[in-house]
Amino acid sequence: MKRLLLSHDRKILGVCGGIGEYLDVDPAVIRILWVIGTFASFGMGILIYIISFLIISSE
Repeated sequence: MKRLLLSHDRKILGVCGGIGEYLDVDPAVIRILWVIGTFASFGMGILIYIISFLIISSE
């Protein structure tokens, strides 16, 4: 059974890398989509990123 975890392939905190590993997608694609979503939502992506980091387990 797969679990959503923070990634060791980190650029900032490992959230996008962890989501990419969980979905079997290249983490770079997740990072690009996250940046586009952040600009489209007037910066809400940053807040969601921080909340995701606090919620997603690192072990």
